[in-house]
Amino acid sequence: MDFPITTIISIAIPVLCLIFYKFTFRLLGIIIIPEDKIGLVTKKFVLFGDKKSLPEGRIIATEGEAGYQAKPLAPGIYFWYWIWQYDITLQSLTIIPTGKIGLILAKDGKELETGSILARKIECDGFQDTESFLKNGGRKGRQTAIITAGSYRINTFLFEVVITDITEIHENMVGIITTMDGASIEAGQIAGKSIEGHNNFQDADAFLSKGGNKGLQQQVILAGSYNLNPWFVKVEEIHMTEIPIGHVGVVISYVGEEGVDLSGTEFKHGNIVAKGFKGVWAEALGPGKYPVNTYVQKIEIVPTTNLVLNWASARSESHQLDKNLSTITVRSKDGFPFNLDVSQIIHIPNYEAPKVIARFGNMNNLVSQVLEPTIGNYFRNSAQDSDVISFLGSRKERQETARRYIGEVLSQYNVNAVDTLIGDIVPPESLMKTLTDRKLAEEQKVTYETQKMAQETRQALEKETAIADIQKDIVKADQGVVIAERVADASVKKAQGEAQSLKLQAGAEAERVRVQASAESERIKLIANAEAEKISKTGTAEAEKILAIGKADAEAYKLAVSAMGEGNFTQLKITESIGKEKIKVMPDILITGGSNDQNGALSGLLGLKLMEEVAKKADKVVTETPKE
Repeated sequence: MDFPITTIISIAIPVLCLIFYKFTFRLLGIIIIPEDKIGLVTKKFVLFGDKKSLPEGRIIATEGEAGYQAKPLAPGIYFWYWIWQYDITLQSLTIIPTGKIGLILAKDGKELETGSILARKIECDGFQDTESFLKNGGRKGRQTAIITAGSYRINTFLFEVVITDITEIHENMVGIITTMDGASIEAGQIAGKSIEGHNNFQDADAFLSKGGNKGLQQQVILAGSYNLNPWFVKVEEIHMTEIPIGHVGVVISYVGEEGVDLSGTEFKHGNIVAKGFKGVWAEALGPGKYPVNTYVQKIEIVPTTNLVLNWASARSESHQLDKNLSTITVRSKDGFPFNLDVSQIIHIPNYEAPKVIARFGNMNNLVSQVLEPTIGNYFRNSAQDSDVISFLGSRKERQETARRYIGEVLSQYNVNAVDTLIGDIVPPESLMKTLTDRKLAEEQKVTYETQKMAQETRQALEKETAIADIQKDIVKADQGVVIAERVADASVKKAQGEAQSLKLQAGAEAERVRVQASAESERIKLIANAEAEKISKTGTAEAEKILAIGKADAEAYKLAVSAMGEGNFTQLKITESIGKEKIKVMPDILITGGSNDQNGALSGLLGLKLMEEVAKKADKVVTETPKE
């Protein structure tokens, strides 16, 4: 398919115009500046009317001279910038990120003032108004002013921008400032005077305009973020000064005006001045953290609690003030060297701390210049007045004397002596052996005496124990006698009782027998009376006979019981009963008496009794004979 030439031309021209529009616009003197750019203009020559060349030493044109033009082109469309006369350079906007600052170096302007290293600030819309900067007296070189985070239309023909970090001061830290520009420090001072109104050195021009000195500054900056020009200030970060509890900080200031001495006429060891003046401040700092510039002030930490110092080689406190102290070696009156450990307790009131520091400079000097020689010499002198044994024996008294003496000495140095304590005393080994032997002998003597006393006590105890035992036996024997007497009395009483009982029993028996006999007699009497009555009927003679027989029998019974005993009488009665009952009792062998025997009946009874006894013995023999 063939296209007409006119169609091709009609299409090609717009395409070519689109492609070469910039070149075309430039040929027509048209400039388009995008939104994120600025146009830096370079004028190649001057046709007529304007100055044709820049003044001597200048590189930026402010009056239309040929060269780099001060005023850049902001975003937009511009005409009459012919390509043969103007060179337009598109420049990106200057971006300062967050957390950064922009340092400005001017390539053109007036020369810096003599003695200055930084150019003062000129009102120029944050270095975006180049013409104002140059026309208002801006100077070439490093600028005091900075630009903070943001976007800027800066003519880089004139200004070079250096991006750097902002300054960070961390927690519990202090920023020590050293300025690079300003007036010289006054004679006799080591740091610049304090200046107000410079916003923590962020406004360098305010600092310089008020006469700020270059060099070390008394003022510090605390924790935070700062837009500090590193060409103007140098920052050193240090820790805050911490004063522990139980201590105070005495401030020694190396800067400030000479103040009036507040220590009084009696104190001749240094000036104590009010806060803010040069010297030792009369007001000490209490416990806490302070932003102290340690280059211009020194803080001496002084303990206000009881402080223990040990003169002992093997012991040192945590404060380390006694780390160079050692056991004191002394020599006694008798020439023996020996060692002793000493502990000294001191206290420095907080209101006396400035005087102590003004006098000695620090606590270590107090220990080395006063405490060490005072205590060491005291005990050396004290030991020379006594032998070792006496020194050992009078330790308590010497400790008290040392406390009073050292207290009086230290009071002259504004230090309170709380107590002086004598620790280990180490006599010579040979003397120690002698003392040990003597002590052992004394202890043995005491032991022997104690043993002797123990033996004597034991003997006395045994004696008393024996006496007690004998006494016990004596008491027991006495009690036995009393008991025996009482037993004998009881026996007598018992015997008497038994006798009385027997007597009563005998009486009772006799009474019984008597009663029985009386009853029997009465019975017989009654019988006899009955018989008598009977016989009375048969005859008075027979009655009298019976009566006589009854009486004879009764008398015979009485006499028989009395003469024969109850047993024999009983046998007799049995015999009579046998006779009465007519029982055959006549043995095979009859024993009779002779014809002339008047006791024939009685002999017969005796013979009968003899036969009974023989029969019993025969039965016993038979019973005891063993069976075969």
